[in-house]
Amino acid sequence: MRTILAYERPNGDIGIRNHLLIIPTVICANQVCNRMMQMVPDTISIPHQHGCSQIGADKDRTFDVLAGTGMNPNVGGVIIVSLGCEVVDPTALADTIRQTGKLVEVFDIQSAGGSVKAIQHGVEVARRMKAELDQQVKVPVPLSKLKVAVKCGGSDATSGLSSNPALGQAADSLIGEGGTIIIGETTEIIGAEHVLAERCADEAVSTKLYAIVDRFEKEVERMGADMRGGNPSPGNIAGGLSTIEEKSLGCISKCGTAPIEAIIDYAEKIPEHGLYFMDSPGNDIECVSGMAAGGAHIVCFTTGRGTPTGAAVVPVIKITGNKRTFKLMEDNMDVDVSDMLTGTLSLSQAGERIWQEITEVAEGKWTKAEHLGHQEFSINRIGPSL
Repeated sequence: MRTILAYERPNGDIGIRNHLLIIPTVICANQVCNRMMQMVPDTISIPHQHGCSQIGADKDRTFDVLAGTGMNPNVGGVIIVSLGCEVVDPTALADTIRQTGKLVEVFDIQSAGGSVKAIQHGVEVARRMKAELDQQVKVPVPLSKLKVAVKCGGSDATSGLSSNPALGQAADSLIGEGGTIIIGETTEIIGAEHVLAERCADEAVSTKLYAIVDRFEKEVERMGADMRGGNPSPGNIAGGLSTIEEKSLGCISKCGTAPIEAIIDYAEKIPEHGLYFMDSPGNDIECVSGMAAGGAHIVCFTTGRGTPTGAAVVPVIKITGNKRTFKLMEDNMDVDVSDMLTGTLSLSQAGERIWQEITEVAEGKWTKAEHLGHQEFSINRIGPSL
């Protein structure tokens, strides 16, 4: 059994990072959390615009994403900062995250006596928790526990010809080791859903795949919009992608060839072992945030035109098959497989290059996005604010 060095969590999960995460339950707490992060090095804050004036499924979505992000195995400890009067229950949020066995502290700004006193208190708590996390050490853990999300953005013609199929090869390598791959972007499989449906483990999974695509298309119709106004995007078209079907066929190649075991909801906990599809938007940051909330350890992100975005609690590996993009955006790109297009790099060799990067990042190598401090975070909405 192949192993990697990682942090072993009390609930049996493994973490490849050991972040101290500061969670604002509501937009009103963002500034306090950001100041805490600035004053305590190597902590992460996830500011967002939600947490108040939400009801029903929309409120639940915010809670689930915040809770899932706190429960992500790359997070060693969590500080929850509330205002004190919002709809997201900070105590319930803390109790949910504590089920993992990790360190969790919670306080509210109103009881602390305002922003300045809340920041002072939060910094004291953060320094104490960070010192405790720094004492934890990595141990050998099974590579089969690793969960990798696959994502594409800023796609061009090279994406479907090189970086996506190469990532699919690496995805097959992880599944061959007993690991887990999660693909999402419901909007990005339209026109190619029948291809993925044929790969579903059973008829029930296939039926659900068709259902989530149908639901999205009906929602677009209800809004009186046309998918062709946004997908392919202007950048996709400028990069040589002519139709949504062409884009989707390239997109789905990044998850390899394994059967799809199940369709899971946005931010739902990702099962272990095999390939899964998360019903999620195509928006890069919202999609990745949902995957992180589901428990992904790493995101492998292919891009033809180039994008700098990272993620709050998971390392994002940027992969391109466009030589020009790799040279122009070298600060952001981690892996170059563009030689596939000249015939000097085979598909299997490109896949092995990505697989090697995944294992190195899993054992601690920082991605370009981590070096640059990219910690993007966004919650996919369901309903309007009151």
